[in-house]
Amino acid sequence: MYQRILVPLDGSETSDLGLTEAIRLAQLTHARLRLIHVIDELSFAFTADAYSYRAGELLDLLRKNGADILEKALATVRAQGIEADTVLYENLDKTVQQRVLSEAETWEADLIVIGTHGRRGVRRMVLGSSAEGILRSAHVPVLLVRSPNGTS
Repeated sequence: MYQRILVPLDGSETSDLGLTEAIRLAQLTHARLRLIHVIDELSFAFTADAYSYRAGELLDLLRKNGADILEKALATVRAQGIEADTVLYENLDKTVQQRVLSEAETWEADLIVIGTHGRRGVRRMVLGSSAEGILRSAHVPVLLVRSPNGTS
């Protein structure tokens, strides 16, 4: 059964749903979780576009935000008595999908659990779908946890 569950997090409500499901599975299987957050070129570009920061300030802000996301998630996991660790990646040369797949392979994950927005149509085309790319390319099972309303 699953002993090493990889959980990519982005701080969204949907991401939290994925974490909740990963915790449930870990409790059933006595698995260990690895929580990861990726700062990629796309998140950097979106944030740079929305705010007027210099590149160095922006990267520091994204690092702090990523560390906060992981710290909060780790506290949630440990409160349930589950072993876990965290990894914060800043990869402006790789996509979230590439980084998650690489981590799954390197860490020898048995399962990847991802909260997904379930976007369709133009919104999906414009924003892309890391979850779909991971699902299609992963060498281990992937559990997609969809938002109840498909939009959060």
